[in-house]
Amino acid sequence: ISTIIIITTSTPSPPRTVAIDPIMKSNQSPYTHVQFETSVGTFVMELYYQHAPRTCYNIATLAQSGYYNGTIFHRIISNFMIQGGDPTGTGRGGDSAYGGTFADEISRNLKHTGAGIVSMANAGPNTNKSQFFVSLKPLPSLDGKHTIFGRIYSGMSVIHRMGMVATTKEDRPKSPITIHKATPFVGPPPPLAEQQGRLKDNPHMQLTAATATS
Repeated sequence: ISTIIIITTSTPSPPRTVAIDPIMKSNQSPYTHVQFETSVGTFVMELYYQHAPRTCYNIATLAQSGYYNGTIFHRIISNFMIQGGDPTGTGRGGDSAYGGTFADEISRNLKHTGAGIVSMANAGPNTNKSQFFVSLKPLPSLDGKHTIFGRIYSGMSVIHRMGMVATTKEDRPKSPITIHKATPFVGPPPPLAEQQGRLKDNPHMQLTAATATS
């Protein structure tokens, strides 16, 4: 198994509109977490926005715009990593909040030290778009090659469950694992049941970082 996450870029992604996030463009605190509700459970990323601000902006803005909703985890290698974030589901697509690729933010202080490290997938230096991966074990061979921008804050059992699914010889899950919804938050998100309760009480409310933490 190769220890470098490679994404070829020969297949263009379908156009998707990415809204400019008012929180990220204001003096308010940046988004610190992103919640992913998937077909096998919910997990939350903590964003290292002080180490990788442009990368965290990209992930949070794509999540806020709904870009990841309905996408799948297209590549899973047991005891290695899970990879998603491509709207084409092929591993060859995706776009960034900036349009096109953007530069790496490699930090000497951040390493792939264990399971639950979240990094950008790429096709070489400075080719980041929308795809990301989550480590399932220490991956020191990837240090300095992929931008680490966060860690799994909660739901690590969901990540491990994903890592154990049956896959094809091309490392694609035999049964699709889908991201139903990705939501950015300022501060850790409240329990999912509490979020759903607020929406039930006010069905016209759109759950955002502000309403979730108020």
